[in-house]
Amino acid sequence: MKNACPICRAPTDPAHTPFCSRGCKDRDLLQWLGEGYRIPGPSANDTEGLDSARDTD
Repeated sequence: MKNACPICRAPTDPAHTPFCSRGCKDRDLLQWLGEGYRIPGPSANDTEGLDSARDTD
């Protein structure tokens, strides 16, 4: 199915694109807010390589 909701695979609704309903749209937002989705990369606590972490003596 070309236009399927990424959450439940139902047909999308133009009012909620790319989702099928407000419920799936909200579930996706909650995944982002609850750190359910993650983007690969260095840790946010990793200060190596940042200008502010260098010794400037």
